Amino acid sequence: MSSPSRRRFLVGLAASPVALALSCSATATPRPPSDDEVRRRPLPIPPLADSTVDDEGTRTFRLRAAPGATSIVAGTTTATWGYNGSVLGPTLRARDGEAVAVEFENALPVPSTVHWHGMHLPARCDGGPHQTVAPGARWRPAWTIRQPAATLWYHPHPHGETEKHLYRGLAGLFIVDDDASPDALPHDYGVDDIPLIIQDRKFTSTGALDESDATDVGLLGDTIVTNGIAGAYLPVRSERVRLRILNGSGGRLYNLGFADGLEFHLVASDGGLLAEPVSARRVQLSPGERIEIVVAVNPGTPALLRSFPIEDRAGLPSRKPHQFGVDDSFDVLELRPHRALAASAALPAILTHLPEPAASPTHTARSFDLQWHMINSQRMDMDRVDFCSTVDTDEIWTVRNVDDWPHNFHVHDTQFRILDVDGKSPPAALSGYKDTVYTPPGQRFRLALRFSEYTDRTNPYMYHCHLAMHEDQGMMGQFLVLAPGDEPAPKQMEMPSHAMR
Repeated sequence: MSSPSRRRFLVGLAASPVALALSCSATATPRPPSDDEVRRRPLPIPPLADSTVDDEGTRTFRLRAAPGATSIVAGTTTATWGYNGSVLGPTLRARDGEAVAVEFENALPVPSTVHWHGMHLPARCDGGPHQTVAPGARWRPAWTIRQPAATLWYHPHPHGETEKHLYRGLAGLFIVDDDASPDALPHDYGVDDIPLIIQDRKFTSTGALDESDATDVGLLGDTIVTNGIAGAYLPVRSERVRLRILNGSGGRLYNLGFADGLEFHLVASDGGLLAEPVSARRVQLSPGERIEIVVAVNPGTPALLRSFPIEDRAGLPSRKPHQFGVDDSFDVLELRPHRALAASAALPAILTHLPEPAASPTHTARSFDLQWHMINSQRMDMDRVDFCSTVDTDEIWTVRNVDDWPHNFHVHDTQFRILDVDGKSPPAALSGYKDTVYTPPGQRFRLALRFSEYTDRTNPYMYHCHLAMHEDQGMMGQFLVLAPGDEPAPKQMEMPSHAMR
C-alpha cells in the first residue's frame, strides 16, 4: 500500500466538527502514464436492470442471486456471488410515485435476503432478516416509491451472515428519480453520471476470496475493488462528471479525495440532494453511506481518486493499535479525460429546498448507546421487539458511541436529519437526508426522524451498526410501527443455526 504525505481531511465525520475547503480547482501538469496506469482496466458500468410495466402501471424487476466466477484481479478468476451475473448486480431505476415490484429468486446454496437500503417501504417488503428466502425459493415484494431522487442500494441482510454475503459480491444500486432534480446536473447514466461501488477484498495465493483473520471491524482487504474489479480507470468525455459513490465495504472507512488535491462538489448524500453544492477536497464514508459528487476535469490530464489516511484516525484513541484500517491509503479509480471534452452545464447554485430540521415539542425521545457488539447493552434477539413507534409521529433519537471502536448507525425505512453533533450544527456535508451516519467514539448525535404511512403489527424494521461484522454479532435491534391504539403481534422466529457465531 502506498503512503502519501498526510493532509488534514476536510469533509466527513471525525472527532470534531468538520470544516469544508473552499478554494479553486487545482490543475495538474500532464505526464507520461506509469506502468501501473497502463495495466488498468476500463471501469465496468453496472447495466440498468431490465423491467416490464403491466397494465396497472407496476414496473417489475427480476433479480436472481447465484454463484459465479469473476476476474476481480486481472489474470485471476475468483469464485463470487452476484445478482443477474457473477458479481454485484444491475442498477434498478424507478421514479418517485411509481409502483414497483421485484421478483427475486435465490439460486444460492444458502438462505439469503434482499434489503432495499434507504428505501421507504412496508416492513413486509423491507428484506431484512425476517424475509429470508430459502435456496431455490422466490420472493416478490411490491410497493410504491414515495421519496425524492436519491442513490439507494440493495444488499443481503440474513441475520448472522450479512458480512460474508456482501463480501462474496452481493450488492447493487437502486436509483430513484423525480421531476424536481436540476437538469443541469450530469445525468447520462454510464457516460457523465457514473455509479461507483467501492469495496475492499483480500485474496489467497490461489486467487480465492480470503475470509480469514477478521479484525475488530470485520474483514479488511488489501485490494480496492471498484464496480467489481481492481485497478480500474474511467474514460471521461465531458467537462464535468457525476460520481454516485457507495461505500460497499463491510468494515472499512474511506477518506476520499484526488491525489493532486483537485476540488470537487458534493451534491447529494444518502437520502438525496443537498440544498446547494458543497466544495471539498476530502470526504469520509463509512460502510453503507453514499454521496454524489461532481468533479470538473482538465482535458487530457488524469485525476486519481484515492482513499487517504484519516488525519485524526476517525476519532479513535491513539493508543489503539492500527487494526481498523484508518491509516491505510489506496488508489480507487483513475479518471482519464479526453483531450477534447464535451461541454457541461454549470453546476446549479441551488439544488433543492431542504427545510431546517427541528425538534417537535411533542416528539418521542429515544436513546441508543453503541458498545462492542451491543446497542443499549443488548444483542439482537429475533424474537424481541425493542420498542414500538407510532406512525406519523416525530421522534428524536440520541445516538452515542460509548466504545473505543468505530461504529456507525443505520435506520431502516426512513431518512433522518442530523439536528446536532455534540450540541453543534452538523457540517454542510451532513446537512441533508441520511439513513447511515458514522459515530466516532465519544460523540453524541441527535437525529430527527419519523416513520410515515406504513404500519405493521407483526413485521419489524431494523436499526443497527452497518459495519457488517458488528451487525452479524448482534449490534442490531428491531421495532414495529403501529397505528394509534394498536397492539403489537410480533412473529416468533427460530434463530438460524449459523447466526451469532
